[in-house]
Amino acid sequence: MSSLFRKKSLDQLMLESQIKRLSRSLNTFDLILLGIGCVVGTGIFVITGVAAANDAGPAIIISFILAAIACALAAFLLR
Repeated sequence: MSSLFRKKSLDQLMLESQIKRLSRSLNTFDLILLGIGCVVGTGIFVITGVAAANDAGPAIIISFILAAIACALAAFLLR
């Protein structure tokens, strides 16, 4: 629990700011995969909305809330 409130000293922050970081660059393969991921991700949400509008009842709200809770737990636990 004490690690949640731990603070770095000013000297340590200054030292870390002077260390060379990795260069930020994306090559063609990275951009292609990023584009494919965006298309697939958008398709998942669009198809879910269409299916919910045509086939689901009012319980779809509960389903989305449960999915949001599961995603939040995964995001917080796998950080």
